[in-house]
Amino acid sequence: MSHTPHELHEEFPDKADAIHALKTKDAHFATLADKYHEVNRAVHRAETDVEPTDDLHMSEMRKERLHLKDQIAAILAKA
Repeated sequence: MSHTPHELHEEFPDKADAIHALKTKDAHFATLADKYHEVNRAVHRAETDVEPTDDLHMSEMRKERLHLKDQIAAILAKA
């Protein structure tokens, strides 16, 4: 199995403890993190041709991942 890039712990290496704590005590953050994980995995599967997709769908998934990451970053900045 290949490594999935852009996981939250890689995107925010200095916030690993905060990510873990927020996942357990903040339902909204946990939902965002789960959705980010889901979208990130879908992007990775498409990029590696495990589940190929067209360019438009790939672009939409990447935009969604970035939007989720921005929301997560905003919460982490306040943590």
